[in-house]
Amino acid sequence: MQRSLICFVLSFLVVSRTPAFGQAESSPPTSGATPSIAADGGLSPAPVTLSREQIQDLIRQVAEKDDENDKRQRDYTYVERVEEHKLNGKGEVASTEVRTYDVMQIYREQCRRLTSKNDKPLSPKDAAKEDEKIQKIIDKRKNESEAQREKRLKQEEKEREEDRQFVKEVADAYNFTLEGVEQLDGRETYVIDAEPRPGFEPKRKEAKVLPKFRFRVWIDRAENQWVKLDAQCIDTVSFGLFLARIHKGSRIIIDTTRVNDEVWLPRHVAVHVDVRFALVKNFNVDEDVTYKDYRKFHTASKIVSMEEVK
Repeated sequence: MQRSLICFVLSFLVVSRTPAFGQAESSPPTSGATPSIAADGGLSPAPVTLSREQIQDLIRQVAEKDDENDKRQRDYTYVERVEEHKLNGKGEVASTEVRTYDVMQIYREQCRRLTSKNDKPLSPKDAAKEDEKIQKIIDKRKNESEAQREKRLKQEEKEREEDRQFVKEVADAYNFTLEGVEQLDGRETYVIDAEPRPGFEPKRKEAKVLPKFRFRVWIDRAENQWVKLDAQCIDTVSFGLFLARIHKGSRIIIDTTRVNDEVWLPRHVAVHVDVRFALVKNFNVDEDVTYKDYRKFHTASKIVSMEEVK
């Protein structure tokens, strides 16, 4: 999963890189709206007040922390289960597909190996195709020259820096309101609503879409980490002249969890998305994604075979 602070931005805006789309359970977040009750406690007044500037600073700190989480996630393998529901024009489920992946890192590159469809193991033929796909990645990295590796790493760092700069604009694009505190998984969190700020002037062209989203974020008070995010598209977002449009009402909810007492990683993602490609085909999709079995490994330069990966 590609992550950065308000990772809903990348999830909504870069559809091809989004790990999951799914159906949210509660009503869309609105400033001043009555929030849903958490599993282990409801919203209560905040013991302190935070000014807009203090919340902006907090959001920037969260962005930096989340960048560190992104780096540490590369030291983990895990299982990703994607349940996709395609909807018809009436909003009814027309078809359902479930896919389960083993997610691993090969030379710091995240790779997904499909292990089952509709909760059934792959056929020998399909399993062999997945093995072949992973082996090609291993062989490519094995035969990579030092110059090629350096070029690849520089490009990856450039992309991460672009993501960081983009996310930093989130703090300037919204009017923030501290709605209170809430217990999530036994931890005290700030509950902050964000409404697009009138007159916002983006510094990067990608940030022009920020006023078309509103969100509520839960931030762990002890660690300044975002724990949960509930974001909604409030206006049509277009990509290119005729490439794609994400419609008003698309929504994403992300829950994270603390792993090994060192990093916050995704636990559940639920999204409802209504998108039209090339002004012709419309996709109305719910996806529900769960992440489990996080296992830490130590990265090294060892060349492994497909059998070792499995």
